[in-house]
Order: sequence, then C-alpha cells, then structure tokens
Amino acid sequence: MDRRTGYSNRRTVATNPVGCPTPTPRSNRMPDHSPLITGVDVVVTNPMQAPLGNFVLVRVTTDQDGLHGWGDATCSGSELAVVTMIEEHIAPALIGQPAGRIEHLWHTIYHLPYYRSGSVHLSAVSGIDMALWDIKGKQAGLPVCELLGGRVRDRMLTYRSVSGSTFDEVLERVHHLQQLDYQVIKVQVAVPELESGYAVPASDAQQAATEEAFARGVPPAETWEPEPYTQLIPRLFEFLRAELGNSVQLIHDVHERVTPSQGLRLACDLAPFNLFYLEDLLRPEHLDTFRLVRSQSPVPLAMGEVFCNPWEGQELWFEHLVDYARHDLAHVGGITAARKIAAVCEARGILTAWHG
Repeated sequence: MDRRTGYSNRRTVATNPVGCPTPTPRSNRMPDHSPLITGVDVVVTNPMQAPLGNFVLVRVTTDQDGLHGWGDATCSGSELAVVTMIEEHIAPALIGQPAGRIEHLWHTIYHLPYYRSGSVHLSAVSGIDMALWDIKGKQAGLPVCELLGGRVRDRMLTYRSVSGSTFDEVLERVHHLQQLDYQVIKVQVAVPELESGYAVPASDAQQAATEEAFARGVPPAETWEPEPYTQLIPRLFEFLRAELGNSVQLIHDVHERVTPSQGLRLACDLAPFNLFYLEDLLRPEHLDTFRLVRSQSPVPLAMGEVFCNPWEGQELWFEHLVDYARHDLAHVGGITAARKIAAVCEARGILTAWHG
C-alpha cells in the first residue's frame, strides 16, 4: 500500500473461470437506428390569395421507403425568405444526418448562422423540427403526443373569433357560436372613425386599396388611430355583458396597437367585464411596461404570438406578468422549443394557449 495515498500498489488481474465465456468488450458508442435524412423540400401555398396568406410547409424525407415528415414554417410576410433559409442554408447541413437526433439537430441548425434567431431563421428551424417529430412518430407507429408523455386530457377547450361592423352584429355572431357549443369567443368590432381594422369589414375605398396592394404582391397599408379604439372597446364589452351575462367567456386581442399608457387605461377599463384574457396588449419592444399594467389591473393577460425564439419574453414568465403564454410553434422553434417553454411556464403557474 502507498502510505501517501492509501491506495494499493498491486495490480489486480481479472481472471475468467473455466467454462465461462469471455465478456465481449462494450463500445462507448450507442447504436443509432434512426433513418438518415435524404432530402428537404419546401412547399409554398396561397390559400387566401394574398401575400399574408401564404403557408410554408416543409417535408423531410429519409432513406426508409415512404418515411417522411411534414412541418409548418409559415412566417407571414417573409415566406420566400424562409424558403431561401431552408433550401440554401439549413437543408445542406441536414442531408445524411440521423433524423431521430432531434435535440442535436435543433441546436445544429439554430447555431448554423453566426447572426442567428429572428423570425425567418426560427420559422425555418420550426418547420424542420416539426417534420422530424412527425418522422419519429410515424417510425414508432404512435401519435407524437405519446412520445411526449401521453395525453393529459380527452377534450380541449377552443375558441372562435367573431367580428362585426356594429355591436349588434357582433352579438348576433356570438349567439351563433354559442349554439355550436363554443364556450370561449374572441370579439372584435369596427371602429367608426377608421376606414378598416383587424378582422372587421373595410370601407369600399379601403377594400379597393387592399385588393390593389394584393394584386401587386405587397401588404396593404392601413390607417390606425388608437384613441377612438380604446374608447370603443370597453363599450363593446359593457354591451355584450349586459346582453350575455357570464354565459360565455370573452377574449379581446389588442394586437399591440396602443402605447403603454393607453394599454394601461384599456386594461383598467375592461376590468369589470370578466375577460378570459386580454391578448397582446403591448408591443414586444415594451415588455418592461407589463409591470405597470400588472400592478394596476386584474385583467388576465396573454402574450407570445409575436415572439421569435424560445427565450424572448422570459421576464414575463419569471415575474408572472402575464397569465397565458401564446407562442406559435411555427415561430419559436417547433415542438422541441415548445416543450421547454411549457415546462418553464408550468413552474411559474403560467398557462399555455398556443397560437396558430
């Protein structure tokens, strides 16, 4: 024994008893039975006949006959940029790689460009990631949810959106959805002082300008004034609650079209009307101002639709400044990123209401 270390100086020689087979040396490398990626195809569709209506679908093919996966890489307004990102930059790095190494491939294509992240890059990553999960599910003969731990519930609460030119028109459409057993409805209404607005009918002049813009392949320009809007929406909810009571849950989406002070006032004005949540109240550039809203209004808040990577908006979850995470799997990195976002939100008591 070495008196300095306390360890024996003698070598131990392993002997194999007579008649016992000699152990086979084990390899440190785990066998990988994943199919290999042989191709990445991108399909751009145009179901809405407008620049903002293009859907970008990604198909990843493998060396196993007929085994392929589909993913969604839609990025409204930047579809062709996403196509270029996938075809010219990401696809070459994937050919020949094992399709089953999803986490590894996610980090590979995320760190591929030096100036990474952003809507175009992460939409491309999202489409690839979803396609790889699709492949893994098909290979296992299971729905992807079974690979993620199985279903949590047998039914899912969903919502539908309605809009109208008048309060009465909105109410009529809410009644129609109630007859279809919808329990949560998102409502919008036209602002009389404006020529157009999100999800509401436009004036004849604005509609003509919109059609002309679509014909030229560019997004239409709209005029927006937040002050008439912030005065109108509380009146809409006062009207709807007077007519409906609490028979239905109501949502409103601001689409980040107000200043922080206007957003605070709107959140306070809507507090009496028991919203399911108020969505995208403030711009992603103004996340710090959610602290002000949270401190003065009890209205449940939802945010995340416009986030472009899994880390954006972390302060909202860590400080419990919102109640619902509204990330879009086609924008933040696919299923792989969504799992991690959901885990962080669960630890903080934040619910998920995925967009898309």
